[in-house]
Amino acid sequence: MTALEQMGQKARAAARVLASAGEKKDRALYRIAEAFRKESDAIRKANEQDLAAAKQNGMSQSLLDRLTLTPQRLESMAQGVEEVAAQPDPVGLVLEGGRRPNGLMIEKVTVPLGVIGMIYEARPNVTGDAAALCLKAGNAVILRGGKEAFHSNQAIANVMRGALQEAGLPEDCVQLVQDVSRQSAVEMMELTGCLDVLIPRGGAGLIQSVVKNARVPVIETGVGNCHVYVDKSANLEMAASIIENAKTSRPSVCNAIETILVHQAVAEKALPLIAEKLAPHYVELRGCERTRQILPQAVPATEEDWKTEYLDYILAVKVVDSLEEAMAHIATYGSGHSEAIVTDNYEAAETFLNTVDAAAVYVNASTRFTDGGQFGLGAEIGISTQKLHARGPMGLRQLTTTKFLVRGSGQIR
Repeated sequence: MTALEQMGQKARAAARVLASAGEKKDRALYRIAEAFRKESDAIRKANEQDLAAAKQNGMSQSLLDRLTLTPQRLESMAQGVEEVAAQPDPVGLVLEGGRRPNGLMIEKVTVPLGVIGMIYEARPNVTGDAAALCLKAGNAVILRGGKEAFHSNQAIANVMRGALQEAGLPEDCVQLVQDVSRQSAVEMMELTGCLDVLIPRGGAGLIQSVVKNARVPVIETGVGNCHVYVDKSANLEMAASIIENAKTSRPSVCNAIETILVHQAVAEKALPLIAEKLAPHYVELRGCERTRQILPQAVPATEEDWKTEYLDYILAVKVVDSLEEAMAHIATYGSGHSEAIVTDNYEAAETFLNTVDAAAVYVNASTRFTDGGQFGLGAEIGISTQKLHARGPMGLRQLTTTKFLVRGSGQIR
C-alpha cells in the first residue's frame, strides 16, 4: 500500500467521524483560528524559507505575491476560518420531500461529499481556507500543495491538525501530502478507492492536466481569462477606475482581468483615460491595430494575447464596433469565469447579463468581487467554471451532496 493510499484510508475513517460531528466542527474551527494567531510567527518563518528559495529560483513578482504570507494575510486567514465556523451547518438540510400515497415519507437531505482531494500551486492561504471549508461541510481533506509553498503549507497543516486533536476530532481530517513530485499528483488523480472528488486550483496547465487525466471525479476550478467591455454609453471615468482595480489590485489572481474591449465610438476618449490610470502601475498594453493608432505606446497584440491568462501587469486591448462584437469575442476567448460591462444603457446591460456565458457577469463593477467572502459565502475552496454540481465561488453548500431518507411502516412493492 502506498503512502497516499494509507492517507486515503485514514481520511475515510476521519470522514465517518466528521459526518456526525455537529457542533464539534465549529469548536474545532474556532480553535484553529486561535492557533493561527498564536503560531503566526512560526508560520511566517516557514513562509520565509519558501520565499527565499522562490526568489533564488527567479519566481516572478506576481507569483511571489501569491506565495507571501503577511501578518495581514494570516489574520485574514484566521478571520476566514471564524467566518466559516459562524455559517449555518450545510449538512442535514431538508431540500424537499413529503409523504407518498403509499405512506412512505421521503426526504432529500444534504450530506458531506466524504473525502476531498485538493491539488494546488503556490498559494499557502488555500491550505487554511480549503481545509476549513471541508471541515465545516463534514469532509476530510487531503491537500497536495506546490513545492514552492511546501514549508508554509506544512506549518499551516500542522497547526490545524494540532487544533483538531485538542477539539476532540481526528487529526487526519486534514492531511498534507509530503511528496510534492509530479508522481504524487498523478497518484492522487488515480486514487479512486479513497477520494470522492478532486479539486485542482491553480494555472491552466495544472487544471487541464487534472481534468484530462484524473480517474477520480473532478470539479474544474477557474482559469480566469476575464474581460471588461466599455460600451459606447459608458461613464468613462468609472470605466477607467474599474479597469484599474480589476487589473492592478492583485493581478496574480483568477478574477483579475486580462483583456479590455472598447467600443469604437468612445475609444479615442476612453483609451487615453485608461492608459493614464494604468501608467503608475507600469502595465504593459498589447493592442489591436486601432488601439495602437490611439495609444502608440501599446505593443502589437497577437492572436495568442486574446487567449492568455497573464496573471501579471499585462493587459490586452481591442477596439470593437458593437456590443455584439464584444460578446462574440468573449464567447470565443473567455474562460467562463467573470465578465463585465461598463454602460449607462439599461438594454445593453441586460443583453450582456443574459447573453454572456460565465460564472459571474457584472454591470458597472470590478470582476475582483468574484470571491466567496465578497459573495457572502465565507472563504471559498475555488471558483468553478463548469456547469455541473457547482459554478462560481464554491462555499459550503457546494461541498455537500444529497441522499434520500425513506421512512416506512412495512411497505413492500
